[in-house]
Order: sequence, then structure tokens, then C-alpha cells
Amino acid sequence: MITLYTSPSCLSCRKVKKYFLDNKIEFREKNIFQTKLLRSDIFKMLANSENGFEDIISTKSKVFKETNVNLNAFTIHELVDFIIEHPSILKRPIIVNDIDLQVGYNPDDITLFLPEDLRRKVLPSAFGKELDLVANVNEISFSYSESNLLKKNCFSIGSVKNVENSEL
Repeated sequence: MITLYTSPSCLSCRKVKKYFLDNKIEFREKNIFQTKLLRSDIFKMLANSENGFEDIISTKSKVFKETNVNLNAFTIHELVDFIIEHPSILKRPIIVNDIDLQVGYNPDDITLFLPEDLRRKVLPSAFGKELDLVANVNEISFSYSESNLLKKNCFSIGSVKNVENSEL
């Protein structure tokens, strides 16, 4: 299940909500100012992030500047407690599922949260290119062509297991 961490005045939060609703993607919204964050919420964000606290804390936030906080002086648990007490320090929106985390709204990156069958339909129009994705149990093929860029040439890669043997 996707969890969307939002705040009422956040335009990007509204864009993500609209995207999810338009694409009939189930999600649970958690307004960080109305519902107290749990330690498990923050640890889930951290577990799914690439760069830990750096990915979720806004150094431009008012609370960050006013408290003159030194993030390196905190232990992990102290910093989690600080976030719970001062949720406005978080970047927004934060989108989390079982394995992924996205911060902010990016129309290209948000396709990560589309169900696979819908992602295959949306990707070609999202990139304005012809994409042909074919997958089966033994082989994955990727074929890409764009007449303006490649002047009617086609770039293709055979099966993933034979990529190193293909002529690129």
C-alpha cells in the first residue's frame, strides 16, 4: 500500500493526490500536521531512501533555520524524535510503498508507483516515444525507436542474459 505524507498548503502534494486519483491508484494519505508521525513511519522512509535523512529532511525549512539544528550531533533515534516533534522539517510530499520512496512530484518518476499493467500503457505517452516492452519468464527484450532522433534507425537489445554478447 502506498502512503502519501502531505501538508495542506503543499501544491506538489495536491498534484500527487490528483495523479493517484486520476489513475485509480490506491493510497493512504497522512497529513503530517494533523496526524502525528510514528517512529515506524520515519524508519520506513529511511529504509526506502537512498541517502537516509538527507533525502527526507528539508534544510530550507523554517524549523531547520530557526532551531539552527546540527543534524550530525543527533543519534538516529534523537533525529527521529526531532522529526516527530517538528514534522515541518520534512520535505513534501513523501511517497512510500513497500520498497520505494519518492520525494516531491515529478511526472516522470511518479510512474514508478503505477501498477505494471497501467505502467505499460502510460510510459509511451509519458515519454512521447515508441516503447515496446516485452517480458516473459525466460527473456526480457527492450526495443526503442524515435524517428526524429535516430532518423528511422532502431536500437534494440536482445535478452538480458545475452546483453554482454550483443553488438551495441
